[in-house]
Amino acid sequence: MMTTSRTGYRALSAGTLLLMAASTMADAPDTSEWVCEYCPFAEGHSADFRLGVSSVSDDSAYLGDANGYDDKGAYANVDGEGRYASDGYRVQWEVADLGLDSRRAHVEAGRPGVYEINVSWRDIPRRRFDTSSSIFQNSTNGDLLLPGGWAPAPLTSQFTALDASLTPRPIQSDRRILELGGRYQLPNQFSISAELRRQQYDGLKIAGGSTFSNASLLPASFDYTTDSVDLGLRYDAESGFVLLGWHLSDFESSDAATRWQQPFSFSAPLGTDTLLRAQPPDNQFQQLTLSGGYSMPRYRTVISASAALGNIDQDAGFLAYTTNPALNPAPLPRNSLGGDVDTTNLAFALSTRPIRKSRVNLSYRFDKRDNKTPEALWERVIVDSVLSGDAEMNTPYSFERGKLKLSADYDLFDTVRVSGGYDRVDTDRDNQEVKSQSEDTGWGRVRWRPTSSLEIDTRGGVSERDIDQYNESVALSFDQNPVLRKYNLAYRYRRFGELRFSWSPSELPLAISISGLQAEDEYTQSRLGLLSGDELSVTADVSWTISDTKSLFVNSGFEKLESRQAGSEQFASEDWRASHDDEFTLYGAGLRLRQLGGAVDLTLDYSRSEGESKIRIDTPGAAADQFPSLTSSFDFFRLKLDWRRSTTLSLGIDVRYQQFETADWSLDGVSPSAIPVILSLGARPYDDDALIVGIGFSYRLGNKNP
Repeated sequence: MMTTSRTGYRALSAGTLLLMAASTMADAPDTSEWVCEYCPFAEGHSADFRLGVSSVSDDSAYLGDANGYDDKGAYANVDGEGRYASDGYRVQWEVADLGLDSRRAHVEAGRPGVYEINVSWRDIPRRRFDTSSSIFQNSTNGDLLLPGGWAPAPLTSQFTALDASLTPRPIQSDRRILELGGRYQLPNQFSISAELRRQQYDGLKIAGGSTFSNASLLPASFDYTTDSVDLGLRYDAESGFVLLGWHLSDFESSDAATRWQQPFSFSAPLGTDTLLRAQPPDNQFQQLTLSGGYSMPRYRTVISASAALGNIDQDAGFLAYTTNPALNPAPLPRNSLGGDVDTTNLAFALSTRPIRKSRVNLSYRFDKRDNKTPEALWERVIVDSVLSGDAEMNTPYSFERGKLKLSADYDLFDTVRVSGGYDRVDTDRDNQEVKSQSEDTGWGRVRWRPTSSLEIDTRGGVSERDIDQYNESVALSFDQNPVLRKYNLAYRYRRFGELRFSWSPSELPLAISISGLQAEDEYTQSRLGLLSGDELSVTADVSWTISDTKSLFVNSGFEKLESRQAGSEQFASEDWRASHDDEFTLYGAGLRLRQLGGAVDLTLDYSRSEGESKIRIDTPGAAADQFPSLTSSFDFFRLKLDWRRSTTLSLGIDVRYQQFETADWSLDGVSPSAIPVILSLGARPYDDDALIVGIGFSYRLGNKNP
């Protein structure tokens, strides 16, 4: 696939585009009543075009993640949308960020009630680290090779060629999504639809390459493609519909494995200098769905139901047990996993109003995963170094889950509505410590609206997750501490409450909103594992409409998360505890001024968020250990100015400043050689700031209201 270099966009300098924009603004006549007799946007059809240039002051992977502004320099950009309609046919299109790596485009065309076609394209650039570096060099087939003249050593501090061999290896990726779809109306109220989607995802990710005594963090390349197809046949009646659909998803990885050369030396040679780790295997999922809905206005009731049968197939060829020729494991019991999972999904929903002022909702969903992957005995090779001599059976996991939801509300008075509900989730599993568990949740809600400008909304409830038993023999078979209780399988009791207050008095140009949430989780039957978890959050928003052309808003928020857990170093009862405390704050303000001088709109925004995480370890008989705090702060400021030269021509200036700073002990000072037996990528904590200044103009063709 051909791609366009960003350098090509920068060839048109910012200065040139600014001169073009200024010239256009100065010479353009007032075209508020202009309609082109020959262009396709006349006769009530329209299009908007926006051309601009931006300058970014600094490189930043974090601040440029997903938006395309990750590199320092100038960017030219084009946005636009339009519509064409004539003789029952219509075309709508939209393009955005064509000059950036985050570009997207969408086109819809058709004849309403007969057929429609749509095509869309989207690029999503993901940027994680731009401060990472590595000694590994990619070969033509994607293998990670050591640099020429590399001298292996047992410790990173003894790598004599390390500093000279490091080259920047940004951890980043790009996702490209192409979608084609359409719908056609058949006779007798039938219609058919189809959608094709291709996602290509490639780049560099961090992969761990370990041996028995050391490890390397690898800048591993990947190239994934997912193709999906959705076909549907639908019948629409006066009071309902029936839909038969088929879905296919096919995943492929261009490489079966990541191969790298070992940079470390060993006291006892392993017999190999090249190691291998598998990439995600190719797999396929198919599903057939029958769904429908029916409305009964006489009984004020709507029902819907669906049933779906699917299959997951994974038959990619296995890699060898090891690349070490000095080891001689037994042959693989088969050449591939033969992964085969059947899925079943059933759903039903009913909404009715049995009496005036009331509503009742009932829904049920059943999900089943039947893993029919064949079992076999496999010999375990420990990090390409040792034959364990143990034979282990692969474990196919299956489950069944049913979810019931029942809720009702009633207008008790003209100003008071009461609601309540009950939810139940039943889960049955195979080959896990807990075979059966159920979770019951009950909640109530009261909404009071004494005036048209005041509303108080409260909600609270409790939830209990119960288990039949915790089978400690299963935990022992997995070499786990039998006293440990996994948080998703353990008994849990939860209490939660929420309050919302909103006030917008008619006599004052104010709107005030305050909300609070508190939830507490208790794992009272767990001796080891997660013991408790608490959440508290509060938000407040105030907006003031000063006049028809002036408004101001202020917002703030606070969130606190606390959890406690117990563990054991001796594979026995509790001998240490840990606490995790996270706090987040947010505040911001904004000002909107419209029609300054009759033609200028001004927008000012500022926000700041801060986060701090503390981890503490308490061991009886020893002083508590406090990890260094993990902190982050993000500042955002924006000034936007729009000047309407006429109803069809406007000029805009957009200034944004962003700053993101973190303190992360897992990255701070961890150079590639900082850990003696781990060769890292040396990525640093984020400490980024960027000033983005953009200027552009927009032009409209045709009428405002086609």
